[in-house]
Amino acid sequence: MLAPKKVKYRKAQKGRMRGMAYRGSDVSFGDFGLQATECGWISSRQIEAARVTISRHIKGTGKTWIRIFPDKPLTKKPAETRMGKGKGAPEDWVAVVKPGRVLFELGDLEATVAKEAFRLAGHKLSVSTKFLVRSNEL
Repeated sequence: MLAPKKVKYRKAQKGRMRGMAYRGSDVSFGDFGLQATECGWISSRQIEAARVTISRHIKGTGKTWIRIFPDKPLTKKPAETRMGKGKGAPEDWVAVVKPGRVLFELGDLEATVAKEAFRLAGHKLSVSTKFLVRSNEL
């Protein structure tokens, strides 16, 4: 599972997810991308499940890039605990995703294989996604 080695603050506030993603919204490394169409938190478990699904479908061919990293700690209080007594302990790590963010990229593959791999991976994520093809307008 992905998690940061070191963070400046152990606990973080929830924050807001307003607006579109401008950074990381283009296919930069591979030929095809999986782009988020809504905002949300994607946990490290979901990222790993999607990565495993993609790697199993492409069967060791091509190259994969993971474009998101879970660097936000999620805290939880123990079950059956009364209110108050401070914030809970960090439980999980999530990546904050805005609409337009490219989550995964694939290269050196056929379009049909990449599209099917991303369709399967999209079912593992908590945000809706769409398939992108790189535009060579540089």
